[in-house]
Amino acid sequence: MLGAGLLAAAGLPATRAAAATPASTSVLISGSLASYSTFESKWNYLYPWGDSHNGSALMVASSSNHNHVSLSGGVLTLTSTPYVGDGFNYHSGTVYAKQQVLVDSSWPSWEVSGDFQAPSAKGTWPAFWLTGVNSWPPESDILEFKGSATNWSNTYKNTSGAWSNTLTPISDPGAWHTYRAVLKKSGSSNVQIQYFIDGVLKGTHTGAGFVGQPMWLIIDYQMEGSSGSPGPTTTTYFRARNLYLARSSS
Repeated sequence: MLGAGLLAAAGLPATRAAAATPASTSVLISGSLASYSTFESKWNYLYPWGDSHNGSALMVASSSNHNHVSLSGGVLTLTSTPYVGDGFNYHSGTVYAKQQVLVDSSWPSWEVSGDFQAPSAKGTWPAFWLTGVNSWPPESDILEFKGSATNWSNTYKNTSGAWSNTLTPISDPGAWHTYRAVLKKSGSSNVQIQYFIDGVLKGTHTGAGFVGQPMWLIIDYQMEGSSGSPGPTTTTYFRARNLYLARSSS
């Protein structure tokens, strides 16, 4: 055991040889909707893989075209408009975070949240979700409305190799509601995911093999597909504010 003099020489408190390492929290996305320049420093337009995914909407937004991804007063608006051509029925907007979510030993805890006004009419398919960078699965859907006023919190895959789904009826999805997920490392390979809506825990799932798998965070306004068809014949909107992403070392 080191004496007080040796402890001092080593730069350690005289009362103990080593101090516990405090938990570190890093806020990765906050205030990103203040301006287009701030937004574009944290988010990319379209999907990580291109301009379409499963539904009937083609994503057309860019840094020079804000007709379908726009900012105003700290609110992000994704706009879908009817369109017929090239096999698509709509033009719409989707964005994804430049920061990937990676649950591992260095950062075993993550929090993802945002306030959303979500459309829920037949044919509208808004989502706030995580999906694998290098492979699929993993997937975690924090917000997903599929043509009705029921939010789907989904995880694929669970320890049985299947989907876990928590279905929550939402009174007036078009009003502001807060959707949040807390991801925590559970053992060597699994991740526990808690889904909250307006501060109330709605479901706890296990993501099997999620540890060490980087994931994209996507805000997606797709159309038809799993939400049914035909979809709306007029312009519709999916809005977000107070977007938040943070990770912790404990």
